[in-house]
Amino acid sequence: MSAPFKAACVQMRGKRDPAENLEDAIRMIREAAKAGATYVQTPEISNIVNRDRPALLAAIRTEAEDPMLKALSALAKELGITIHIGSLAIKNGDKVANRAFMIGQDGGLLARYDKLHLFDVDLPNGETWRESNTFTGGVEAVAVDLPEARLGMAICYDVRFPYLFRALADAGCSILTAPACFTKQTGEAHWSVLQRARAIENGAFMISAAQAGVHEDGRETYGHSIIVDPWGKVLAEAGDEPGVIMAEIDLAAVGDARGKIPALRHTRPVHVNLAKPASGDRAA
Repeated sequence: MSAPFKAACVQMRGKRDPAENLEDAIRMIREAAKAGATYVQTPEISNIVNRDRPALLAAIRTEAEDPMLKALSALAKELGITIHIGSLAIKNGDKVANRAFMIGQDGGLLARYDKLHLFDVDLPNGETWRESNTFTGGVEAVAVDLPEARLGMAICYDVRFPYLFRALADAGCSILTAPACFTKQTGEAHWSVLQRARAIENGAFMISAAQAGVHEDGRETYGHSIIVDPWGKVLAEAGDEPGVIMAEIDLAAVGDARGKIPALRHTRPVHVNLAKPASGDRAA
């Protein structure tokens, strides 16, 4: 078991200009590292927040050309920390990949993950989102070994699908993540309970950085970046302004929680039988 370490979430208010977002991310990552964080996570679509599809496609680059990926890889090496880019909008043909990156302490790429579940919804306040019109969905879950622990990668809307997080926990992940760009409406209703539920049911830490506030493209995101321990205790939570939160991650808590409630070992395959009355049977 590794020694406790400090994890940080960088909460951003993404703009239309990738250069401005990169500047904000670098400043806050440096702040987190100076305070002792060895793992720093940024939110979903860290490089650009723009609902205008043509403008988005014109502003972004391929993975090989993306300036934020290059700059944060160099920063991870300089600072000797792990940087988890919650996701970047990456050009993928005539669409966009919503792709997370794990950058190692030597600046090397440890893993990439494309968001599996796309946010196609109609909300009560009239907001309509059709991510599938712009983004391509991923095809596989991804776990990655860090110096401290095995970590499971997910993004935003993925947090509503418990089977994904159970699969990651079954694959040996002690830390689960869902960096996000959650809408204010759904965040107020569901963010905290979803984050805590994924931690509790898997006996794992949950670490999720978020976008926050009213953005240049008109959307409003919830913020409240959060770090939750395996018993469901909130160790750190942001408000609705950009900034950095931090917490100590003691992986002994994972074994403790899973030992007390061994839900992972108790999982059973389930077949749903739709009961039908036998011919001639009548209820008493």
